[in-house]
Amino acid sequence: MRILGIDYGDSRVGIAITDALMITVQGLETIHHNGNDKILLKSLDEILLKYNDISTMVIGMPFNMNGTSSQRVDATNKFIHKLKCKYNKIKIITIDERLTTV
Repeated sequence: MRILGIDYGDSRVGIAITDALMITVQGLETIHHNGNDKILLKSLDEILLKYNDISTMVIGMPFNMNGTSSQRVDATNKFIHKLKCKYNKIKIITIDERLTTV
């Protein structure tokens, strides 16, 4: 099983994936969609065909540093709704981007 990480942006989306044992994570690609989620969803379809063992998608939530929501959070939530409708057999979770460290 693998986890797919999604960093959703207005015009570009970063995609990362774990190895099959979920030990390491590698950057997979950057999808340029210029605000068109149909392009993004088509690219995700192709990724899911290639990596048919993805069990979970993790999407970063871009909260403001003070914890408040922004327009980016609203846009991300709308995209998550599309993901949940299209990929209803895959677990979809969010993570607060402020809490991640490198």
